[in-house]
This record gives sequence, structure tokens and C-alpha cells, in this order.
Amino acid sequence: MDDVKLMNRTDTKFAFKLEKLPLILEKMQPFYRVLSINDKLIHDYRSLYYDTIGRKFYLDHHNRRVNRNKIRFREYVGSDLTFLEIKKKNNKGRTIKKRIKATKISDKLTVEQKQYINKIVGQDINVEAKQWINFSRITFVHKVQKERLTIDIDLTFNNKDSSGDLKKIVIAEAKQERMSRSLSDFMKIAKELHILPMRISKYCMSTLELNPTLKQNRFKEKKIFINKLKQI
Repeated sequence: MDDVKLMNRTDTKFAFKLEKLPLILEKMQPFYRVLSINDKLIHDYRSLYYDTIGRKFYLDHHNRRVNRNKIRFREYVGSDLTFLEIKKKNNKGRTIKKRIKATKISDKLTVEQKQYINKIVGQDINVEAKQWINFSRITFVHKVQKERLTIDIDLTFNNKDSSGDLKKIVIAEAKQERMSRSLSDFMKIAKELHILPMRISKYCMSTLELNPTLKQNRFKEKKIFINKLKQI
């Protein structure tokens, strides 16, 4: 895992029905190792996402702005670690993640945390806690290539007024130093099973479901696709 932290990386995402997962895992076995923590292979993640009052981060993503950010507290439950994390997508399509340790997830930021956010984002910005996103994750490392793969299941989300889930859907993400579908055995397997890469954001999709009046025209195709996957 130390060799594939990939805090500066390219991401390729996939979404597919949960029922396909057993076959995919079987086909992955020759090529990947799976992360085990305290003899557990599936690990719980709890995240509290922040945004501005006007939903700048959501709208930047919707409007296809480059150099956009996401801010969250994330608790890695099995590792007993919590971080304040900022993910930046730059104009070259790379994901850069910066983070500092936190004692716990909080719906209020400390002065130091606000200063850290302003430094990384590059401007003074006021943000507030918006919604929880929780899921379980299986993490894989390729045996040869510099590639990490995450498979997220049992995804739920909620705010103070509403809740929802994507429990029938798997979201997978291949993380590479440089994007190469020819070097990723998972991507080859996905192609073989007619699973195509797609740009999908857990934050944006859950924001839409929790706040259906938000601007969403550029997410309509993704929303239709996700709704089809959710059907039995």
C-alpha cells in the first residue's frame, strides 16, 4: 500500500449492479492482492462532506469546471484514523488529495482546519457540513503494475432532512499514476463484461437525491443510468 498511495493520480470509475461482483472478484484473483486490516477484507468508511451555502463544489462539478475541489472529513473505521481531506481535480484531469489528521469527524471546523482549507483551495472560503456518505470498501493492489483499485458497496447517504442509498450498485475506481486501460487487468475484465467507464461522483449523485431542486441538467444521463442499475 505504501508504494501505491497515489495522492497525485488519475482515476477511472465504473458503476455496475451488485450481482456482477462475485464473477468480477473471481476474475481478478490472479492479478490483485486484497488489503487486510485486522483480518478484515471489507472496511467501513464514514464521510461528512462540506460545501458552501450556494453549493459551489457541486455546481463546479456539474458545470464541468476544471480545478475544482471537494472537502470532507473521512473516518477509516478499521484503521481508527480520521482525516480532513481536500480533493482537487486539476485542468489535466489529475486528482490531487491533501489531508491532515483529525481527532474525529465534526460538523464544525476549527480555526486551524479553516486555515488549512483556505491554503489548499487558494482562497478564503466559507463552508458548512452538508451530508454524510457512508460505505464499505474492498481495496486491491495490482501484483505488478502501480495500480490501486477500490470497490465500494452498501453506500448510504443522509442529511438532517432526508436519506437514501445505492445498495444495489457497486462503484469501482482504478487509481493509476498515469491512466492506461491496457495495463489495468480490472479494466480489461470490465470491458469483457460490457461494463464501461463513467464519470460518477458519490457526492454529486447523493446531493442530487437529497436536494432534487438543485441544477442537474448535465447529470440527467447519469441519473437515468443509476436509476436503471437500482432496479431489480
